[in-house]
Amino acid sequence: MTIMHNVKPFAYCRIRIYILSLLSSLSLNRWALRIPLLIVGALLGAAALIGIVLILAYPQLPSLEVVTDYRPKIPLRIYSSDGYLIGEFGEERRDFVLIDAVPTVMKQAILAAEDERFYKHPGVDTMGVLRAAFANLVSGGKQQGASTLTMQVARNFFLSSEKTLTRKLYEALLAIKIEHSLTKDEIFQLYINQIYLGQRAYGFSSAAQIYFGKPLKDITVAEAAMLGGLPKAPSSYNPVANPKRAQLRQHYVLRRMFELGFINAAQLKEAQEEVLKVKRNPNEFGLHADYVAEMARQITAERFPGDIYSRGYRVITTITRNDQQAAYRSLRKNVLDYDRRHGYRGAETYVDMTSLASGQDDALEDLLNDFVSNDDLLPALVLAASSQNVRAILRSGEVVNIHDDGLKFAAHMLDDKAPSNKRIRRGAVIRVQKTDKGWQILQLPDVQAAFVAASPVDGAIRALVGGFDFNQSKFNHVTQAWRQPGSSFKPFIYSASLEKGYTPASVLPDEPISFSADETGSQVWEPKNYDGKYEGPMTLRTALAKSKNMVSIRLLRAIGARYAQDYITRFGFDAEKHPPYLTMALGAGMVTPWQQLVAYSVFANGGYRIAPYIVRQILDGKGNVLANTQPSIAGDESLRVIDARNAWLMDSMMHDVVRRGTATRAAQVLKRSDLAGKTGTTNDYIDAWFCGYQPTVVGIAWVGFDAPRRLGNGETGGSAALPIWIGYMEQALKGVPESWPEVPEGMLSVIASDPSGHVTTEMVYREHLPPAPEEDPPTEAQQLPAPVEVVKPKAVAKPPQ
Repeated sequence: MTIMHNVKPFAYCRIRIYILSLLSSLSLNRWALRIPLLIVGALLGAAALIGIVLILAYPQLPSLEVVTDYRPKIPLRIYSSDGYLIGEFGEERRDFVLIDAVPTVMKQAILAAEDERFYKHPGVDTMGVLRAAFANLVSGGKQQGASTLTMQVARNFFLSSEKTLTRKLYEALLAIKIEHSLTKDEIFQLYINQIYLGQRAYGFSSAAQIYFGKPLKDITVAEAAMLGGLPKAPSSYNPVANPKRAQLRQHYVLRRMFELGFINAAQLKEAQEEVLKVKRNPNEFGLHADYVAEMARQITAERFPGDIYSRGYRVITTITRNDQQAAYRSLRKNVLDYDRRHGYRGAETYVDMTSLASGQDDALEDLLNDFVSNDDLLPALVLAASSQNVRAILRSGEVVNIHDDGLKFAAHMLDDKAPSNKRIRRGAVIRVQKTDKGWQILQLPDVQAAFVAASPVDGAIRALVGGFDFNQSKFNHVTQAWRQPGSSFKPFIYSASLEKGYTPASVLPDEPISFSADETGSQVWEPKNYDGKYEGPMTLRTALAKSKNMVSIRLLRAIGARYAQDYITRFGFDAEKHPPYLTMALGAGMVTPWQQLVAYSVFANGGYRIAPYIVRQILDGKGNVLANTQPSIAGDESLRVIDARNAWLMDSMMHDVVRRGTATRAAQVLKRSDLAGKTGTTNDYIDAWFCGYQPTVVGIAWVGFDAPRRLGNGETGGSAALPIWIGYMEQALKGVPESWPEVPEGMLSVIASDPSGHVTTEMVYREHLPPAPEEDPPTEAQQLPAPVEVVKPKAVAKPPQ
């Protein structure tokens, strides 16, 4: 009994436990059933909510016509004749490119940086959203986004940049709608062309040109990674404004490209070590032709006064890359050479560095923001200076040390005795240039220069540089600068004299001459030769070669100043700019380099006046030709302005200028005998010129100050301007065979002797020979009589002002 009594409670307990466990199990099963039901219910509710939102919001979404019929704002673009971009004008700098033309490495960089699952998601990346949500939850804030490329396209075309839930919802809905209307490649193409990338660059093709000065197809892996990192924050990761942060972003993109298998380890290492050549001035193009681009823009705006800055117009100019580069480099080099000859002027300015602590590189770089790079003349802030070494920081953040030869030019401004407002010391802003031997101190030159070259056959401009630097001065000295031509004007006086019966063998005295106050109508005028030396009687050929002022004045007085004033208009000069006084013989009038180009082309092409032109063709955004230049061609007799014999003789005489006169340096350096031209130096060394040509190209070089002042003793046309011309011709005439014009009809060869007794053979107009005695007709070449100074001037001479 006792046992049974004891067993019953035990059995009862087990039964109770079983019942409780059964009940508990049933309760747990109910919860197990409820959880999925709750999840399903939540999903159904969310789906219903999304459905309601779609029903209400989807119809309100904007039409996709703007993306399905994409018409981007394409700026006006200016090109060289051989296809190089030289200028761009428009609010948005964009270059539309088809997806098939985008290099694979660029696509990979974008996907790695922005949306690696682009080709897998339907416009909204659910996995990306969850990943970003988790990261933001862990970090406690909005640290990551989950915008796909399609969502970014939607935002760029249709939405504002405000960060609200409503906008994000519309962004997702638009992305889905876009994905249903366009293919993935079409969406990617929109993104590549529309996205803003800093520096007014829209789209990756434009960015490649602006940041690296090259077409998108030519970019490297490192450059693609730099561009691919820009969409996240174009200002923060801009390699021009923030090179250090841009490099950090670039390296992140490179690592992502490696992780995704787009590049291998060797490519990663090579790209990380590549030093990018970022254009510091985003307005610069690979070809320095800013003055040409501006001229082309003005011509296009005048021809088509409507909106030309967003329709994708293309202007094809006449310049060629090789010619333009040769002209630009020669002008820059020789202007800097001139500047070195006249000494260092000291630091540009000073900045206050007292509040800066060491190591504040970003702050130091910011101090240089107001100083624009002038091509390879970079602004630098001096950190420390001594007579042996200058330590300075560049805008890029690079710290450079300048010593030895790099200090020679500025050595006197490192002395403690140098003026305090010019001395190179800590806080000074200077200009530095990198050479093969290291860094050197230079300066921005005060002097200006211009160069223009063209074909004498049709006037097509081959190269034009309107000044030392377009960003420094947009004044185009080729077309806008009216300056005295000096002795470079003498050939036109000589040409006029040939029409009056003079010949290259005609003799005039190179002797002092004086004009009384009664003769001039104002004051006594006693002109002098450039070197103050006189050589007595000489032929016109020798006088032009040696640029003798006394002979030119006598020649003008003999033919008459008014006749000469009228005659020079044949070459395109303005009569009113050249008063009919004897000072015209010394080039006291006013010309532009453009006018000189027109005038010297007449001698180069045999007597025809052609019209130089710089725009060859204007096309619309679809490639249709809107305007086409039809140039006048030398050889058309309706264009003839001087006798062919006159042109031939003047060409012959100007060959002597190069062969044995004031421009012999050209023949020595270029080692050619088919060069002709004339130097020009104005009174008191104010302007320096060289105007010359070879039968295939005419070039005009000028050097002077904007506010006319002395260039310095000895700075003649032969020393200051001729080297620019030579530097250009060295490249322009490479591989061009020597050539000379044919002797025109109506000329005879005669034996002539100069006052020294030297006998030469000269060509003359047939009708300028004296009549032979009837009983003794000439059978041999005859001595040509030389006109002498017997003609009184028809106009009163006026001394130079």
